[in-house]
Amino acid sequence: MNTLYEKIYPPAETILDMEPEELAPLVLKYLSESGQQKLNMHNFSLGTDTDFIKWAGDDHRQRQEVLQRLIVAWRWLERELFIAPQPGNVNWAFITPRGKEVLESQDFETYKKGHLLPSEGLDLVLVRKVKQAFIRGDYDTAIFQAFKEVEVQVRKKAGLSNSNIGVALMRTAFNPDNGPLTDKNTDKGERVARMELFASAIGTYKNPSSHREVDFADPKEAADIIHIANQLLRILKSIFNNS
Repeated sequence: MNTLYEKIYPPAETILDMEPEELAPLVLKYLSESGQQKLNMHNFSLGTDTDFIKWAGDDHRQRQEVLQRLIVAWRWLERELFIAPQPGNVNWAFITPRGKEVLESQDFETYKKGHLLPSEGLDLVLVRKVKQAFIRGDYDTAIFQAFKEVEVQVRKKAGLSNSNIGVALMRTAFNPDNGPLTDKNTDKGERVARMELFASAIGTYKNPSSHREVDFADPKEAADIIHIANQLLRILKSIFNNS
């Protein structure tokens, strides 16, 4: 009869070639099925039980390397809030509602792509409003929300009304001659280029989603597009930090 390790994980040698985001869903499943005792980092990382040794092999060095991979995957689950410390006893963990949701749906493939859009370096608003849609696989919504935030911030910082929207908003805010967000200290060609950058990004990635169904199926492409919105938000902040 197969052990729980053998039931859930691939052979130990394969573990050594897996990325944390690939291994983490399997760790989550293991924690769910192994009971509360394993929801403790110390207990989880011991690697001394007979079943683990049977699965990981007799080579002590390989077992240690496998344990290291499993611990990194545990940390990935914590970072993505699939598991979290128990209130009042941080040595123990619990599976969060988000973790239970992915376990119930078995939609591990979607969630493990979250590494394509790491929170580090991402605007805090995008982390709050966009990232969860992305890791659920709702790429259309994530992209739309990211560029909607660009539009909202441009309108707010330019002091324009809600009637200013889309490409027209960008051309007004960054008008190279009199736009409230244009930098008069730069060459006019650069001012025009920045206006076109914002206008083109909104016209390409937000406006179509406002009017029709847009299907973004490739998570890497979606992440790349959201990073464009992130860069635009960074530019907006730099304008006011330097003014």
